Amino acid sequence: MAASAQLKNTMLDNFSVTHFSLHTAYSTTGSNELTGGSYARKAVSYGASSNGVRSTSSQPVFDVPASTIRWIGKWMTATFAGMIANSGAEKEFFVDVSTDLITCYGHAYANDEKVVFYADVVPGGLVEGQIYRVINATTNTLQVSDTVGGAAKDINAVPGPGCVISKIVEEVFAQPGQLTVTSGSTSLNS
Repeated sequence: MAASAQLKNTMLDNFSVTHFSLHTAYSTTGSNELTGGSYARKAVSYGASSNGVRSTSSQPVFDVPASTIRWIGKWMTATFAGMIANSGAEKEFFVDVSTDLITCYGHAYANDEKVVFYADVVPGGLVEGQIYRVINATTNTLQVSDTVGGAAKDINAVPGPGCVISKIVEEVFAQPGQLTVTSGSTSLNS
């Protein structure tokens, strides 16, 4: 039985993310956080939850040393609370292990686009947080490869129910610069 929107909103309103951080690679502990220059975690504020989604009401601006940003960390004061892909949007999906097809309705991913899987046990044959390239994309299905135009990854087991797929953008800073985090919404899936 799916949770009601009211229950989801109550749960999200009690999930108190207070800060964002920038990371070079995926982690379940908050490691791979940037260091150097005038980089520091930034405070973030959220509006009230609505329809099972709680969106940020601020857009923190980070001073970034020369580096490549891939992930945004979420913190509840000093306690790590998870990551989201930079410029991504989490989507639910399912897999067919006999064809290595990933079904994600209306995904809008294009061939060669970068995607990641995370937030639960990922499909067998894939690595949590590793960047893959989309291949053989259709309106509702896709496969993933290690390289542009490469062979489809062999998916040999279904993912955990909380696993998501997300686009990811690698922001490369050859020299110090600034990055604005424009979205950090948190949602509860049914």
